[in-house]
Amino acid sequence: MVGESQHYTIGQLAKVADTKAVTIRYYERQGLLPSAARTAAGYRLYTDEQRDRLLFIRRSRALGFSLDDIRELLGLVDNHEASCAAVDIKVEEQLAQVRTRLQDLRALELELERLSMCCEGGVIDECRIIESLSTRS
Repeated sequence: MVGESQHYTIGQLAKVADTKAVTIRYYERQGLLPSAARTAAGYRLYTDEQRDRLLFIRRSRALGFSLDDIRELLGLVDNHEASCAAVDIKVEEQLAQVRTRLQDLRALELELERLSMCCEGGVIDECRIIESLSTRS
């Protein structure tokens, strides 16, 4: 039937969201995902809306957003009339953090390449890499 809502067990939801049941329960405890309704037997049943919210959380995590950032974003999502400006700011902040991490990783890459070039084979007692890591800069 069109428009009929589907319900998911925690295992089904975990599979749909490519995550683990323990992660779903964690998000519930953190208040990011509303608690599921329970069957008479005590099994959790999740709705399409909860599935969509979990997918939003998972995608946000994949983009490197912290749980606090996601909590803020979800607060904005829940306020349908809110301006997108706050979302834009969050994305720009995350982008700046990613760019900083990329710079740090590039510097790390160069240092590891430099260390790799120091290697002349041989034994540990004569290893330039170990020597370089052991001395203070």
